[in-house]
Amino acid sequence: MAFVQLADGELHYQWDGPVDAPVLVLSNSLGTNLHMWDAQIPAFTEHFRVLRFDTRGHGQSLVTPGPYSIEQLGRDVLGLLDALHIERAHFCGLSMGGLIGQWLGINAGHRLHKLIVCNTAAKIGDPSVWNPRIETVLRDGPAAMVALRDASIARWFTPDFSAANPAAAKKITDMLAATSPEGYAANCAAVRDADFREQLASINLPLLVIAGIEDAVTPPSGGHFIQEHVRGAEYAEFHAAHLSNVQAGADFSDRVLAFLNAQ
Repeated sequence: MAFVQLADGELHYQWDGPVDAPVLVLSNSLGTNLHMWDAQIPAFTEHFRVLRFDTRGHGQSLVTPGPYSIEQLGRDVLGLLDALHIERAHFCGLSMGGLIGQWLGINAGHRLHKLIVCNTAAKIGDPSVWNPRIETVLRDGPAAMVALRDASIARWFTPDFSAANPAAAKKITDMLAATSPEGYAANCAAVRDADFREQLASINLPLLVIAGIEDAVTPPSGGHFIQEHVRGAEYAEFHAAHLSNVQAGADFSDRVLAFLNAQ
């Protein structure tokens, strides 16, 4: 395992692909880890050196007291790039990772070549959604994470996908049950408090927005909002629920690569 030392702990990361290729950073969703991108790695590493990491509070990365903020998580990404001596990279984030991507596009666009934000919105939900979940997770701990795992299948995948691909769905949802309750709750607060609706227009780099047609967590309307407020942004959607990279698989990978490889 590889780690970089941040000011308050270690961030877990993984490299895949040729060392001399351009760098593509992948950022996980709330409640998953860097392995949520496994299906993309064979295609992406034909063109890029892929850098994946576990967002603070997830996987093998540091779990520090919450609440977190998207700015804090975005600065973790910058710390990772600095530690690995990466001046600029492409960035692709899904859901919470898409919020991190928006923050980077707004505040550190000079560190990015191109940006992809998937199954996300400029604002996701409101406190009436997030506060009860935070309270339950902090109160019930691992038992709450198991309950969230069981409920997440219907949010993360359409019924036809989870029925046809039970092993693939289980692999992803098991990540949620294994997530630190404290880290998960702290990241819920980061998502709850993020609101980039008034700042999107300041993003000045090539942007691709991806949505899932059946995504009830971050519906296509949120993706359209981002596209409409960022000059020149592209938009794509797939028959998928919240985790379109998993459900759309090769189609998702092909669209991302077409965007990144376009001159």
